Amino acid sequence: MKKYIKIARPDHWVKNAFIFPGIVIAFLLVNVNITIPKFIFNFICGFFATCFIASANYVINEWLDAEFDQFHPTKKFRPVVSENMKFSLVMLEYVICIIIGVVLSLLINIPFLVVELILLFMGVLYNVKPIRTKDVVYLDVISESVNNMLRLLLGWFIVTDSLLPPSSILIGYWFAGAFLMATKRFAEYRMIGNPEQAGLYRKSFKYYTEVKLLVSSFFYAMCATFFIGIFMIKYRVQYILGMPFLFGLFCFYLSIAFKPDSAAQKPEKLYKEKSLLLYLLVLVIVLLILTFVDIPMPDYWLNPTLFAV
Repeated sequence: MKKYIKIARPDHWVKNAFIFPGIVIAFLLVNVNITIPKFIFNFICGFFATCFIASANYVINEWLDAEFDQFHPTKKFRPVVSENMKFSLVMLEYVICIIIGVVLSLLINIPFLVVELILLFMGVLYNVKPIRTKDVVYLDVISESVNNMLRLLLGWFIVTDSLLPPSSILIGYWFAGAFLMATKRFAEYRMIGNPEQAGLYRKSFKYYTEVKLLVSSFFYAMCATFFIGIFMIKYRVQYILGMPFLFGLFCFYLSIAFKPDSAAQKPEKLYKEKSLLLYLLVLVIVLLILTFVDIPMPDYWLNPTLFAV
């Protein structure tokens, strides 16, 4: 059973930490009416529901990508490619992951369940023909990064089901995911080092180049910081002092993509980038200070008509 567990990628569950910002934002913006025991229950159920729905997507991804992964330097050793696995058992695993995810979601609330089902549906759109968005240049990044926004919504609905997060943070989080995904593509394309082989592994790579991937990641980063900046300044103007630290995080992450066998190709391995984790800790501390400490802001930052004639 080890190979069937492996294709569910439990080591990738760490990616579901992206639900945490949704939880934090909900507590900051909403007058939350939830007890601590209820929150802990929701969080545990919600986290593992997301893990199993994500694993369902990973299972069909591994099975349907087998014919292409054989052209990847490392993915050709995945169990579906290198070992004899049964389609019936893979589909049974897919269904079991969905059932567990849906049951756990039902224990929270209906909006949470709906978002989980959308997350599941996005996995179908991304992996299954005839649509299979992962084969379409640029759409592959945009469609997969929707999952980033969905995870923020899942974190939000763990806390409350009566409202929605501001659109600015949803769009910003979406583009932040697109930046991460485009950077991953860039690092992967550089690592393969052969455009023809890269095209055999991933159809969208037939139309990408290193320049296109790098420029697109820069575009996504600008969009992400723009919308996140709108959210931060709209809800607490002191956050403007933290924006340079946010810009630095995007630059820091992009620099990692240039390393040989970069961790940007495997975000679940980013814990090995100690300097990045240290920088992220600094950013969190800065945002916490700006959240709870009222720093006086100059009038000309707050009054757009101060110098009007």
